[in-house]
Amino acid sequence: MAKNQHGKKYLEAAKLVDETKLYEPQEAISLLKKLNYVKFDPTVEIHMKLGVDPRHADQMVRGVANLPAGTGKEVKVLVFAQGEKANEAAAAGADFVGLDDLVKQIEEDWFGFDVAIATPDVMAKISRLGRKLGPRGLMPSPKAGTITFDLAKTIREVKAGRVEFKVDRTALLHIPAGKLSFSEDALMQNLASVVDAVVRARPSGAKGTYVKSIVLTSTMSPSVRLDVPSALALKVS
Repeated sequence: MAKNQHGKKYLEAAKLVDETKLYEPQEAISLLKKLNYVKFDPTVEIHMKLGVDPRHADQMVRGVANLPAGTGKEVKVLVFAQGEKANEAAAAGADFVGLDDLVKQIEEDWFGFDVAIATPDVMAKISRLGRKLGPRGLMPSPKAGTITFDLAKTIREVKAGRVEFKVDRTALLHIPAGKLSFSEDALMQNLASVVDAVVRARPSGAKGTYVKSIVLTSTMSPSVRLDVPSALALKVS
């Protein structure tokens, strides 16, 4: 969107950002808090441009990041399981547990959940949901760690603040990293965890510079460009 298409409050906030500067992570987070002008608690987002070509299978980037400070939102978890594993999922705090009944609801266009997890033994029954769940990023996947028998651990991680990421066809990643109301230290922890997860997800086919740029923004705010080497040097606590 061109600058002259933004509202007055956005333009006032944008004046605080030096577009020629690459900010240190701590400085960027401090600045991001000053840029906020909305009355709700916006989501902080990390946008990363990668040096990959996602059209090639060996350059696809996909993974998960565990946010130490959480996401700031309640995550509705659905688990496809049966027998004792269904009981385990319910005891671990899953919001929806079942198999045939849930498959039927989803086929009827119900999507009242944020993350779907499945045990490996039921995948044959839910594979036909790929057309429904795939485009929404909700289909259980081995790479995302959402096809597993270790339901209790996975549900805890998802509820605590686990986010999935997948590079789009323009080699960009868009990853939520908490709420702007979080403390600066909490946002720094989440940023470090996201960057670390993306670096660890580097595919075998990636050549040259892997992380080309990192931008920090919050809902409706101007963006702040980070100094990439400084961001990559962050340590996960």
